[in-house]
Amino acid sequence: MSANIHPTALVAPGAVLADDVSVGPYCVIGEHTVIGPGTRLFSHVVIEGRCEIGAGNSIYPFAMLGGPPQHTAYKGEDTRLVIGDNNIIREHATMNIGTAAGGGVTYVGSDGFYMIESHVGHDCKVGDNVILTKQATLGGHCQIGDFVIVGGLAAVHQYTRVGRHAMIGGLAAVVKDVIPYGSVWGNHAHLEGLNLVGLKRRGFSRETINTMRAAYRLLFADEGTFQERLDDTVETYSDCAEVMEIIDFIRAEAGRPLCLPEREV
Repeated sequence: MSANIHPTALVAPGAVLADDVSVGPYCVIGEHTVIGPGTRLFSHVVIEGRCEIGAGNSIYPFAMLGGPPQHTAYKGEDTRLVIGDNNIIREHATMNIGTAAGGGVTYVGSDGFYMIESHVGHDCKVGDNVILTKQATLGGHCQIGDFVIVGGLAAVHQYTRVGRHAMIGGLAAVVKDVIPYGSVWGNHAHLEGLNLVGLKRRGFSRETINTMRAAYRLLFADEGTFQERLDDTVETYSDCAEVMEIIDFIRAEAGRPLCLPEREV
């Protein structure tokens, strides 16, 4: 089988399209594009820059992939956007290539769902099974773990980390790192607790969830200093991999402060 390209589409000579790629009406594909098998571009999709797209993706009208970084320091350096497999990228979604200063690659994992007008900024590292709902925005250099959900119209500040299985509520302005399994809400976002709905949907056992809840209450209690509570949590729950994932995330000491509860837990 060969790629199925609509006669109105413009595909640059250097582009590499695998077998059974489908390119719909009025799509524009640049010369540095590589598209894996089974990926479908419905219509009016624009792919430019150095863009590598995996297999089985569905890309809807007016999506713009591989555009230049929205960064004043970008001067046309040879950087990339890499997208994995089996993603759904809906209308008007945008994903930008990286910057030289940020490592040169924007990476989007597999099995994600990127809804209408969602945006992945330059140099982001986005995991698998991520959902960006309508008009959700990731600033540059964000690190988004697997199974994260970002609610509608929420914005994640540049350089912010969001741990695996976290939930960001709609309209949230996230300017601080979000722990794995956490649930945040508000402007500016604060930690509401654990993402219990997500944990249950993904098959975490009742015992594990109860252990995580107990560890959360200890970690974010009012008594003692945060470092003392961190040490106590490690001592008490070191045999729970999920709790230790939260601890390791906190200890990583990235550039952004930690998103904390607004009220007592």
